[in-house]
Amino acid sequence: MVSNDCLWECSCASADLCLFHVESRHSPGMEEVFRSFTSSSTCGSGEDSLDRLLPPTGTPRRKSATSLSKTEPPLLRTGTRTVYTAGRPPWYDEHGAQPKEAFVIGLCGGSASGKTTVANRIIEALDVPWVVLLSMDSFYKVLSPEQQTLAASNDYNFDHPGAFDLELLVATLRRLKQGKSVKIPVYDFTTHGRQKDWKNVYGASVIIFEGIMSFADQELLQLLDMKIFVDTDSDVRLVRRLRRDVTERGRDIDGVIKQYNKFVKPAFEQYIEPTMRLADIVVPRGGGNMVAIDLIVQHVHSQLEERELSVRALLASAQQSQTLPRTLSVLERTPQVKGLHTIIRNKGTSRDEFIFYSKRLMRLLIEHALTFLPSQSCVVQTPQGCEYEGRSYKGKGITGVSVLRAGETMEPALRAVCKDVRIGKILIQTNLDSGEPELHYLRLPKDISEDHVILMDSTVSTGAAAMMAVRVLLDHEVQEEKIALVSLLMAELGVHSVAYAFPKVKIITTAVDRSLDDLLHVIPGIGDFGDRYFGTDTSLSWSDGDGEQPSL
Repeated sequence: MVSNDCLWECSCASADLCLFHVESRHSPGMEEVFRSFTSSSTCGSGEDSLDRLLPPTGTPRRKSATSLSKTEPPLLRTGTRTVYTAGRPPWYDEHGAQPKEAFVIGLCGGSASGKTTVANRIIEALDVPWVVLLSMDSFYKVLSPEQQTLAASNDYNFDHPGAFDLELLVATLRRLKQGKSVKIPVYDFTTHGRQKDWKNVYGASVIIFEGIMSFADQELLQLLDMKIFVDTDSDVRLVRRLRRDVTERGRDIDGVIKQYNKFVKPAFEQYIEPTMRLADIVVPRGGGNMVAIDLIVQHVHSQLEERELSVRALLASAQQSQTLPRTLSVLERTPQVKGLHTIIRNKGTSRDEFIFYSKRLMRLLIEHALTFLPSQSCVVQTPQGCEYEGRSYKGKGITGVSVLRAGETMEPALRAVCKDVRIGKILIQTNLDSGEPELHYLRLPKDISEDHVILMDSTVSTGAAAMMAVRVLLDHEVQEEKIALVSLLMAELGVHSVAYAFPKVKIITTAVDRSLDDLLHVIPGIGDFGDRYFGTDTSLSWSDGDGEQPSL
């Protein structure tokens, strides 16, 4: 039995699509990370722009993200905690594949029944790292001019299954369930049309899908792992709808009532109310029913426990006795390369020398990596009027993607030798509680799927973070054979892990060290590359997960 809990409405503004992360799972300094990196440009001005971020040589500084902007990250503030986008844990196994799909909760109910409020309450109570809230309202069809005229006079039926683009909705929800990235249309209820810019969103551990017709389509039902019907009295729903449509959508009271009597109420009785029998759980009175919400959260937690992954532990315990893979290319060990390694591996090397000789090594590495891009024969005319048979790049474009923060140090070398290269960024951090890498931020250029991608990180130890970065690119439709992982230094374990999971990814480095210590640092190694390059203080417990931190 569900007790008669009093009705409660969330005062937070809800969005059509949100990504949430519970603040208590991470250190207090994380908001500063998002303020910094979410405003970071993907088309910087080259080496000078990076050097300006560095403190004066010899000056140690605390480990923190560069404050490039004070823009606040997306937040959901509730009475007990702040929830924000961050920290997606691994959604793949040691084979690079997704072992289990996301858990999808479907929320159905009449218009203004409190579905979004229930969704927000579930998100707050779940306290899991990565949740997507997807609204069916985003998938209304684009109206013809005649339909636009009917909508303006409240004579168009938005409460019919035919009003929704179900084909796009099913395809989008299926991709999200598979952990892949999608683009979500943004519907404007004032103009009754879609906005030009669509929202980009990534897959999640839990997906909450809400809408009046959530249970009205058989394909949608097959994608739902848990079905919840929010049952609210019709008078309450009418009052809420009046308040919402008048204050938020600019409608007049007479028009709202006309639309309710003509379309909303009949549609509820014909299409929505009958689907209540399909629900696993019926929640009377919506967001105020905490007894029902607690039961839902308990069930979801039990399902998520079965989906828990420990990718880094699996990689670290793997037996890697086989020979190095054919996809690996190590820069020729010339006396120059050996000398550069001697300088940057020496713990007594000053910071300015470490930066200078690291940049030299990066330049050599990037030049070597470019030789693996596809090329084709071409003939040009020389100034002397003669033909020269040469080679040209065979591809649409080249994108460099750096794993923040240490991978960003390789961007100037790429820009110096590759004209008009596009730059993307991925921020991966180690969760200090679980020890697992977590995806916190990404910004990738549009149409990256058509490019060859040079994925840059300074060092790779277990390969866990590198695998996460590759998985992100694959989820954005980049072809595996078009990805090159470029790193100054790699451990054998990391090489084997990436090559085993993604056998078509090219792995390019200047050196491969044989072992890891108990903290998963590369041995003999180079130290924490990010700390040595940026001059950060290694004594602090906060870590951004680059260099030879355990996330790699």
